[in-house]
Amino acid sequence: MRAGRVGEAERLFDGMPLRSTSTYNAMLAGYASNGRLPVALSLFRSIPRPDTFSYNTLLHALAVSSSLTDARSLFDEMPVKDSVSYNVMISSHANHGLVSLARKYFDLAPEKDAVSWNGMLAAYVRNGRIQEAMELFNSRTEWDAISWNALMAGYVQLGRMAEAQELFDRMPQRDVVSWNTMVSGYARGGDMVEARRLFDMAPVRDVFTWTAVVSGYAQNGMLEDAQMVFDAMPERNAVSWNAMVAAYVQRRMMEKAKELFDMMPCRNVASWNTMLTGYAQAGLLDEARTVFDMMPQKDAVSWAAMLAAYAQGGFSDETLQLFIKMGRCGEWVNRSAFACLLSTCADIAALECGMQLHGRLIKAGYGLGRFVGNALLAMYFKCGNMEDARNAFEEMEERDTVSWNTVIAGYARHGFGKEALEVFDMMRMTSTKPDDITLVGVLAACSHSGLVEKGISYFYSMHRDFGVAAKPEHYTCMIDLLGRAGRLDEAQGLMKDMPFEPDATMWGALLGASRIHRNPELGRTAAEKIFELEPENGGMYVLLSNIYASSGKWRDVGKMRVMMEERGVKKVPGFSWMEVQNKVHTFSVGDCVHPEKEKIYAFLKDLDMRMKKAGYVSATEMVLHDVEDEEKENMLKYHSEKLAVAYGILNIPLGRPIRVIKNLRVCADCHNAFKYISAIEGRLIILRDSNRFHHFRDGSCSCGDYW
Repeated sequence: MRAGRVGEAERLFDGMPLRSTSTYNAMLAGYASNGRLPVALSLFRSIPRPDTFSYNTLLHALAVSSSLTDARSLFDEMPVKDSVSYNVMISSHANHGLVSLARKYFDLAPEKDAVSWNGMLAAYVRNGRIQEAMELFNSRTEWDAISWNALMAGYVQLGRMAEAQELFDRMPQRDVVSWNTMVSGYARGGDMVEARRLFDMAPVRDVFTWTAVVSGYAQNGMLEDAQMVFDAMPERNAVSWNAMVAAYVQRRMMEKAKELFDMMPCRNVASWNTMLTGYAQAGLLDEARTVFDMMPQKDAVSWAAMLAAYAQGGFSDETLQLFIKMGRCGEWVNRSAFACLLSTCADIAALECGMQLHGRLIKAGYGLGRFVGNALLAMYFKCGNMEDARNAFEEMEERDTVSWNTVIAGYARHGFGKEALEVFDMMRMTSTKPDDITLVGVLAACSHSGLVEKGISYFYSMHRDFGVAAKPEHYTCMIDLLGRAGRLDEAQGLMKDMPFEPDATMWGALLGASRIHRNPELGRTAAEKIFELEPENGGMYVLLSNIYASSGKWRDVGKMRVMMEERGVKKVPGFSWMEVQNKVHTFSVGDCVHPEKEKIYAFLKDLDMRMKKAGYVSATEMVLHDVEDEEKENMLKYHSEKLAVAYGILNIPLGRPIRVIKNLRVCADCHNAFKYISAIEGRLIILRDSNRFHHFRDGSCSCGDYW
């Protein structure tokens, strides 16, 4: 079994006239170490008298395979547990970021050995909970060098070198790991003088000591120094070569990196991953994919890096296709890959795919730790599924500031200001401190929900109550809040009194308010400022044109069109998309390529007649052309979001929401039309545009027409 010769072991086992529990344990351990978990499970159930070793062997196999739910069940049914049983549960939960559960098993352990204490200490350190690590460390005195090094490394990872140095100075005995930890810590922090001083003082240096200095010089942009130390190394390993290759990768010097990579006498999977990541970060996705396909061996990092490259490049289809291939290859999906995939589903609002990933997360035994849990929260909110988002939040084993911020901002974007503020009040009752992003979410919630006085109160008290100084993002929210409420003079006054110059986003908020309240003069002033700051921002030209069109100023509309042509500014074409049965359908205005276009147009024609009978009137003033009203109505009738909603009504069963995403802000006519459609068809329509979410139900919108 240790040699991987499973078949021969099975033949010997089958031929044995008598078997003891130790015999079964040998087979059980062999199956587990050779990746045959299902067979190991089957064998375990056939052991006549399994002992504690049998249980521990299977427990470890389940934990390593990320089947934590099954591991917990097996642990609970164990008749006798020893320190090994508890240590497996501590380390496995810690490895998945479930530190509170790891601590639960640590506290339950009747006897704790050095492995237990070191495992719990490492759990705190790896997950950045250094204060709790220090409290645990101070609770006893019998720590070995491994423990001292682990705690010291925790401070180093957080950049708290003063505390790390204090521990280093207190250490009763230092080994080469102690010196390496401090050298690499100073190097990563940019203090190469201190790193080099400790390097020169070290009584013993190994290849990792040298490599830490090479990496330090490289990370701080001192390539010549890095190359000199690299050339002087008495011996090099793959890590040393990788550090030097990474140095050139970080400087986007991919040709030099490739030259070194080709020279490497020994490559490991990290070497390939470094090149793959380098090409991806440089935007060279074809080269990245070539490296990926050439890799003799891939690990979870390789797959996650390629997935991230596609996701960050906006190649959503390629991301999901690679994930499918990953599954076919039987590859294990790590937390980074799950987070990346959930982010991709969020970007394209692929809810069904995201829900399948959620299921796989649970099956993999990850639970809802902070890292993956936060990505899951964002996915549900961005896909418009607020109920599952809230359920995921409630089920999270641990929450951090990002978790709370995601929920507050999620409710804000959906126009549920009251719920956002309720979550904020819940957050204030915990030990998690609100930060500047939290307050942006709170102010946005007030803005999107018309809670003007509450927003003003939070803005002027946030420094006193939460220690958060107002940043441009907070001022932008306030300008938006006051502008939407029609308090345009106050919004302008706030802009004048700011400690910094207004940026294009602030002027954009004022321009949006000018559209809502039909103030073309203020709109012109705001637009001119935006054109100075962002002359290529086509959306602002269109928004000002809308203001002129709604006021009947067709000459000014024409001037805007000429100005756009002269400046080479192009209007971003609007399109909408939706997911139906795991397939994404995309629509553009007047779409003539969709395979079901005739059915869609016939349905819209009939629906338009029923809407008019119910009192719907087209918002023809939003059309940027001086033509007859009848022609304007036809122009509005087949906007991309209307086509998408019509397709959804025809293909999504009753009782299920119709979820549509648009790349631009929804127009006033479509917004009004969807209120009528939701009442006539008895459907919930959830529309995500470039600015926020709208939930249309029973003839009204969640935004209260306050958008």
